Amino acid sequence: MEQLQTLISQAFQDRERLKEREVAQAVEETIALLDRGQVRVAEKTDGEWRVNAWVKEAILLYFALRPLEPMDAGDLRFYDKIRTKTDLQAQGIRVVPPGVARYGSFLEPGCVVMPGYVNIGAYVGAGTMVDTWATVGSCAQVGKGVHLSGGVGLGGVLEPPSASPVIIEDGAFIGSRCIVVEGCVVEEEAVLGANVVLTASTSIIDVTGAEPVITRGRVPARSVVIPGTMPKEFPAGTFGVPCALIIGRRTESTDKKTSLNDVLRTFNVQV
Repeated sequence: MEQLQTLISQAFQDRERLKEREVAQAVEETIALLDRGQVRVAEKTDGEWRVNAWVKEAILLYFALRPLEPMDAGDLRFYDKIRTKTDLQAQGIRVVPPGVARYGSFLEPGCVVMPGYVNIGAYVGAGTMVDTWATVGSCAQVGKGVHLSGGVGLGGVLEPPSASPVIIEDGAFIGSRCIVVEGCVVEEEAVLGANVVLTASTSIIDVTGAEPVITRGRVPARSVVIPGTMPKEFPAGTFGVPCALIIGRRTESTDKKTSLNDVLRTFNVQV
């Protein structure tokens, strides 16, 4: 693994090295490891997410190596550089036509992909549902038992290689048409109601106490979040800009599934 990392990092600094057979093989091997889930773009160590920048470098080099070519996936026809995943049955992954998981992404057994899309470098944990027209962008990391509802968009974060990807931790529920981009983190078992938009600059406001508490880039574990607006002064006047409101927490009193159903009703969260 250290040899792969060294070759790829050197080639990323000097693209002429892609002409060397050893380097090209290192790139191909890294993408194959990604496809099998044996390396990841980011992983959680001692409670903190760490980015493996060299793996993202390998993805970018892979694009440079691969030619555009016609390709088939059943009755579907494509013209691209990267094929779709194969052997889904053997891997225990259900993909509903015309859902697509791209080679170089990894889906654990028990995943379900409706007519959605999982891009290269992404990791999707066991038991997660990628619902209709949901998109898991390049390098996004999605945990176990997550529900990405219809039309959810998890943004891809490829460049710069050191940038953190979008991360959705275990047990989270992401409501319809939510957008999570620019390396935002949704922690374990959090609930995003329909149409919540999270960017690196979006204000995430906890309104459960006497005073609002504003953070950015991370939704705390078990939070219940809905879209909102906050006033902002512009030269032309005061206007409402989008924000995300933390309006409550999932309780520990019931199991996760019941707790999720209860919290959606209790807080009148649209999904």
